[in-house]
Amino acid sequence: MDANHSMVPSSQGSIQADIFSGLTVALALVPEAVAFSFVAGVSPIIGLYGAFMMCLITSILGGRPGMISGATGAMAVVMVHLVAEGNALGTPGSNAGLQYLFFTLLLVGVLQTLAGAFRLGKLIRMVPRSVMMGFVNGLAIVIFLSQLKMFKVGGDLLQGDAMLTMCGLVALTMAILLTVPRICPKAPGALIAILSVSMLVIFADIDTQTVLSFIQSNGGTGIKAGLPTFAIPQVPLTLETFMFIAPYACILAAIGLIESLMTLNLIDELTNTHGRGNKECVAQGIANITNGLFGGMGGCAMIGQSIINITSGGRGRLSGITAACALLFFILFTSQYIEIVPIAALVGVMFIVVIKTFAWSTFKIMNKVPKWDVIVIITVTFLTVKYDLAIAVLCGVIISALIFAWENALRIRARKFVDERGIKHYQIYGPLFFGSTTLFMSKFDVKNDPQEVVIDFEESRIMDQSAIEIINKLAAQYQRAGKTVYFWHLSKDCVRLIEKAEEICIVNVLEDPDYFVAIDRYHEHQKSIAPEAA
Repeated sequence: MDANHSMVPSSQGSIQADIFSGLTVALALVPEAVAFSFVAGVSPIIGLYGAFMMCLITSILGGRPGMISGATGAMAVVMVHLVAEGNALGTPGSNAGLQYLFFTLLLVGVLQTLAGAFRLGKLIRMVPRSVMMGFVNGLAIVIFLSQLKMFKVGGDLLQGDAMLTMCGLVALTMAILLTVPRICPKAPGALIAILSVSMLVIFADIDTQTVLSFIQSNGGTGIKAGLPTFAIPQVPLTLETFMFIAPYACILAAIGLIESLMTLNLIDELTNTHGRGNKECVAQGIANITNGLFGGMGGCAMIGQSIINITSGGRGRLSGITAACALLFFILFTSQYIEIVPIAALVGVMFIVVIKTFAWSTFKIMNKVPKWDVIVIITVTFLTVKYDLAIAVLCGVIISALIFAWENALRIRARKFVDERGIKHYQIYGPLFFGSTTLFMSKFDVKNDPQEVVIDFEESRIMDQSAIEIINKLAAQYQRAGKTVYFWHLSKDCVRLIEKAEEICIVNVLEDPDYFVAIDRYHEHQKSIAPEAA
């Protein structure tokens, strides 16, 4: 994944870079927030309020400076069902669905805050590299597909000169954005590209879709509004209400945390720094609670805007704060200017984000990594595009875990020999857990073994309850055969559990509770026990 991020600036950032990158992000946030508002079935201004509050609070309190949060499509596709069902529960015209959304965001925020307080953010470490690559590729494709919607007006694809104009302006934006950093690395390439194309469209009087026409074509009126106001969601405080919102809250909280923590990991790689996952969980939770109380859509980290920020030089918290404040400034005072920005300029920026986000190194490693990793990458990519991020990542982790269990199940083996006293030794190698118990049992020949048997676990590990049960079962088989079995080098916990099984089988345990026993001590112990065993 490193090769495709070679264009990411390696500087540590500066106040100037943070401000310029923040302004660029603010411009890119407008159509994204508006588009996701329409997806969720709410007013564009609610999406813009949500983007402002998410971006501001997570930038100040979050655990990953430089990461941008706002209204996201992954959460919007869940919200649309919540809003629709909420409207059905309320009286016609009461806008009950919106109130249920705000109330749900309160619970989402509480769940996310608790996740951070209980330090569950560290669970993101369990996500394998193959899942991470699939996530990045899937998100890049999702961002690309979302931008294709900008080539439509009222649901119909642009035709003729309108399409040629749109494509030409997109290509010009991309060319400027790629050229500026080569000429002046510290210049805000994305901002320059957006402003240059905007001035060309205005002064050359080019007929093309703008932010305003995009909003109007989707049923909106504009982005001008006042400050968000405090209001407690007006829903019945009953058990039925809680039961209705709880499933949605759990799904939204999970999606928000997974996308935020995955994006945090990606930004860590891009900047060679280390974010704080648990702190980010708390910040996301506080931001969503704030959205619920001040009429915002809520959201989570946005990989597209975060990449724009990082590639534009934004590194510190100031970049996100600038983006949030600029977005609010646009809403309050300069909506008429933002509304004339051509959509093509913003699409061009997002296409560059797609190019920089996609892990092009995936194609290089196809023949160099295990085939199972390739399958995981492709599966997670497909599920991210087809369904959503949470399903994709969870499936990827489960598949990777099953593959890991299968491969380790095959590693259990035994070295067998009979010593000078006629005692047969089984030296076990590899982890003993639920997946390897069957293969473990196949190593023993209870019927033909001598009267005394030693099973040595010095090079093995007892991993779970299934392993304990199989040891008890093996001991019972030797007992029924009238033979004595000794277990060596078991941990204290394992010994304790085996001793509890004396009701169903007699187990003789040679006390040596430490796994890490020096070789000389082991042989000393073996010699001291051998006479008794004989």
